[in-house]
Amino acid sequence: MRMPFTRTRQRTAPTAPAAAAASRRSQSRVALALTAALVASLALAACGDDDSDAEAAPAGTAATTFPAGSTMAELQSAGSITVGTKFDQPLFGLRNLRGEPEGFDVEVAKIITDALGIPEDKVEFVETVSANREPFIQQGRVDMVVATYTINDKRKEVIDFAGPYYVAGQTLMVRADETAITGKDTLAGKRVCSVSGSTPAERIRTEAPQAELTLFDVYSKCAEALKNGQVDAVTTDNAILLGLMDSDPDTFKLVGEPFSTEPYGIGIAKGDDEFRTFINETLTAAYGDGRYEAAYESTIGSVEPEMPTPPAVDNYTS
Repeated sequence: MRMPFTRTRQRTAPTAPAAAAASRRSQSRVALALTAALVASLALAACGDDDSDAEAAPAGTAATTFPAGSTMAELQSAGSITVGTKFDQPLFGLRNLRGEPEGFDVEVAKIITDALGIPEDKVEFVETVSANREPFIQQGRVDMVVATYTINDKRKEVIDFAGPYYVAGQTLMVRADETAITGKDTLAGKRVCSVSGSTPAERIRTEAPQAELTLFDVYSKCAEALKNGQVDAVTTDNAILLGLMDSDPDTFKLVGEPFSTEPYGIGIAKGDDEFRTFINETLTAAYGDGRYEAAYESTIGSVEPEMPTPPAVDNYTS
């Protein structure tokens, strides 16, 4: 039988720097909570017995009351959140010239953080590459990960997922003048690049066992290696490859049909059922009220205008 989720239990054995950082965050959260309580009491005194404003407050603002001890209540009380995302994924998570990440994953994360009542300037995005997504969640370095994060059984052994919020498919990207590679069945003896710790890297070993696999920590390095002729193809989800192509027009092309189904989810601490349910309910609401569509159109929609039907969320319990 699963033990009840305890946030502290999920964040055991931190490193010394992590422990110090956690202590500072804890002190900050207490101060912020006391300030919030003072502001709330003053507001109530000014309003008297008139509850109409509180009742009219939109869902997801600071007026929302979350269960005591829940992750949502802790984050709302702190007034801040740390989100892991990619910094090198055009259309999904790419650091712009101002040093801020932008893309579909970032916009989806903002839908969640807004529903928690956390101001945008209090959302800290931390670069989270494929190989460190689970460790960052387990170590409590991030509160959630939104980073082209495929839901699979192996990952669900150590963390939980909300979603999915998008479904991609693994395929191949080659140079625009490439003619020999037409799909995964033509990769024998070819140099194929992917990312360490990613689902596509594991799958290509099975789908094309005679290919020579090269691994980097981020896909942008794979794209550069392909451009320079160091590798012959890059493999990952088609959505990621479209982003790489968009950032370097006329240099690359996609070949072959997708050979997987990749549901992207939001990674959270193992056993945090309340937080997962909250995120799923928020996503479902966003599908229907236009927020999801707006996030898509401002990012992926610049390359693929036809928005797919949003996938139904699933609790993905162990």
